[in-house]
Amino acid sequence: MHAIQQQYWAVRDYLSPVLKESKFKEHGRITPEEFVAAGDFLAYKFPVWSWEAGDPSKARDYLPADKQYMVTRGVPCLRRATSLAYTDADEDAERLLSFGDSSAAGIDADEWVETHAGRHADTDSAANPGIIDDIPDLDGPHYDGGVSAAAANLSLADAPDLDDIPDMEEELEDGDDAAAAPAKAPPPPSKTDDAATVAEPSNANLLSVRTYDVMITYDKYYQTPRIWLLGYDENGTPLVPDQIFQDVTAEHAFKTVTIEAFPHSASLQAASVHPCKHASVMRKLIERMNAGVVEEQKAQRKGGPKDSKKKWLFRRASGSGKDDKAAAGEEEEIEGMRVDFYLVVFLKFIASIVPTIEVDSTTAF
Repeated sequence: MHAIQQQYWAVRDYLSPVLKESKFKEHGRITPEEFVAAGDFLAYKFPVWSWEAGDPSKARDYLPADKQYMVTRGVPCLRRATSLAYTDADEDAERLLSFGDSSAAGIDADEWVETHAGRHADTDSAANPGIIDDIPDLDGPHYDGGVSAAAANLSLADAPDLDDIPDMEEELEDGDDAAAAPAKAPPPPSKTDDAATVAEPSNANLLSVRTYDVMITYDKYYQTPRIWLLGYDENGTPLVPDQIFQDVTAEHAFKTVTIEAFPHSASLQAASVHPCKHASVMRKLIERMNAGVVEEQKAQRKGGPKDSKKKWLFRRASGSGKDDKAAAGEEEEIEGMRVDFYLVVFLKFIASIVPTIEVDSTTAF
């Protein structure tokens, strides 16, 4: 059944028309040319991403031969997605802590909310140090370092005989004679002894980290990017599907995220986030972010931007590399967020589906 479904998807993708008109702000969909432009921008600003050609027999004719999909390798995954689960019991286990003056009010009151108050750690750790015995005060009136207790336990019967005490001079003479004698060479160690004396390193304090190869392809039918995940354990062994789903949130595992054939390889199977909802989600994200960019552009036109770090997000460059200048008296149109920033926003959306896989290595925006 799954094979028939994949054949149906392949035929559907083949018969779908190629999007020619830009609609990334209105509908969240992009053209293949915009996908290449966004990929070039992502690879330029964040060099961990690069273009790949893939299998020549699987190349899409609407994309450049050397820019079929993007890939980043060795993306760390430090923990499982189940460790981030926040249940109703955790929400109820919150309490208000006050560290300031109880009589203070308003901004003078120092109050904090302690979350997960009912969750206890299984083992002692830095967050849960366990029970610590009281340490006696050195300045206390009854502290004598245990001398009184030791003196009470002594008796005359425990005193050693004077004849049993060795003479220090005799020991020094014996030591001089032993030093003057020629030293014997120790026997050569055997291979078994060497193997026994070599201490193997302990892995108790090492964190086993999974890594992922993350690919971004262009989906012709849905007209949006599509993410693919290929995981490895700490030994470099490929992860089985059940292990990959441990790093996906419960509401997306086996539903939105499935194992499918990678479109640019003849034999590779990888986990993929289905792009059926990508366009609607991206449209909402772009609307919110575009509003902030428009405000920045208006502030730049009036008196210059307050934050020069984000200038590259909305700056329009001419062929000579200088900013275009509007003619005198001519009102310049507000451009808003450019389409080449599309994949940066897309990675932030994917990070909510696989929160423990650090797919979003871009700067905060």
